[in-house]
Amino acid sequence: MFLGIDLGTSSLKLVLIDGNEKIVAESSQELTVWRPKPLYSEQNPEDWWTGLNQAMFKLQGREQIQAIGLSGQMHGAVLLDASNHVLRPAILWNDGRSFEECKELEHRVPGFQHLIGTRVMPGFTAPKLLWVKRNEAQIFANIAKVLLPKDYLRMKMSGDFATDVSDASGTCWLDVGKRKWSEAMIIATDLSMRHLPKVYEGTEVTSELSRECKERWGIRNRVEIVAGGGDNAASAVGIGATQPGQAFLSLGTSGVYFVSSSEFRPNVPDGIHTFCHCLPGLWHQMSVHLSAAANLHWIKGVLGIDTFDTLYAMADKTSTKLLFLPYLSGIRTPYNDPYARGVFFGLNAGTTKEEMVRSILEGVAFDLADGQEAILKGASIQEVSVVGGGARSYLWGRILATILQQTLTYREHAELGGALGAARLARLSQEANQDPAQMLKPPKVLKIIEPAKDDYDKKRMLFKHLYRQLKPCFQEAL
Repeated sequence: MFLGIDLGTSSLKLVLIDGNEKIVAESSQELTVWRPKPLYSEQNPEDWWTGLNQAMFKLQGREQIQAIGLSGQMHGAVLLDASNHVLRPAILWNDGRSFEECKELEHRVPGFQHLIGTRVMPGFTAPKLLWVKRNEAQIFANIAKVLLPKDYLRMKMSGDFATDVSDASGTCWLDVGKRKWSEAMIIATDLSMRHLPKVYEGTEVTSELSRECKERWGIRNRVEIVAGGGDNAASAVGIGATQPGQAFLSLGTSGVYFVSSSEFRPNVPDGIHTFCHCLPGLWHQMSVHLSAAANLHWIKGVLGIDTFDTLYAMADKTSTKLLFLPYLSGIRTPYNDPYARGVFFGLNAGTTKEEMVRSILEGVAFDLADGQEAILKGASIQEVSVVGGGARSYLWGRILATILQQTLTYREHAELGGALGAARLARLSQEANQDPAQMLKPPKVLKIIEPAKDDYDKKRMLFKHLYRQLKPCFQEAL
């Protein structure tokens, strides 16, 4: 049996597969995000560890685990002291407080974009450390190790400090082309190599499950822990997007448009992230949109709706001229604006809640279309699969296919995303002589959605115009 652990933002998911990649068991545990101030987004790493234990106790078949793969939310800064105690809550990927530190870091390292493959953005790990030094000097002075979220769980399970190249790509500390730490970028954040974990390819074994964890979870045999991948790279493995040109849309808390590539080819001006894939010899380009299904989670709470399926049913009943800017946590691609916020435009006395929900689905699709436009300047897209919780809605798929003018493929287990990918990486680690391309075939196709005739052109142009007009106002409104 092979276990995939995916540490998401809103939940932690476990997927257990057998040697034939049949899904044997699943479990999950919800997580909570703290937003103590505007632009802030934090979680307590101990809650992740508690959640993992709770999810493990619910997982049937765990006693037969042979290897564990890890996937998780990227960019988070977990700060540990010399005793491996957490110094402060983890600052997450959608935290926007370090905008000024981003500019400072770019100034400190001329030619940074050729190292890290993107702009320095507030969600990334490195500028957060400059913010901590400037605002929490005593905490900074006590830092012994900086870990990414999934790698904190690895440390708790094994005592080892390790990460993988795909997750490390999102720190601003990795030389992405050479797939190793960049000492220049690390020194620029007033840290040293000793503060960072060892970096591995995603299929490499980093450590073993500790005796304490095996006793707690009822496992007797030796269990290897595999490097794994950042959530998006692991999702690509789960859905089979492992060859150049293969792409997917991730409709999770955030939204991602991901395209695999055989070479390191940055497109920095348009906010494209060019990172290592979690498979050796591959890279990927992606546009990142900080709020996708997060917008639906928000409106579900505001309207007092019980389920996402109810929201989709509401949206399916109507069309609307209402526009929604889906920037609840700011924008990365293409504008790199942490101050942007969500906006309904076109409300009138007759606007219904069904129209509001419909406009949110369309607004996320317009945002992803901006990302696609940027990606196509430097990459070709051959096929697009859909993953994440939003893959459950074919209505959203019809809206996306039409606005993007792309055929979308829905595959079995697409909602499992990074958890399935992490489990597949664990299995791959035990089959050293096998060709990954042969082992990581795309799952069974459930549905293909073709684009309808595009009648969204005027609405999309207004969407883009609204952001440009409102940009000067966002920071003033905080």
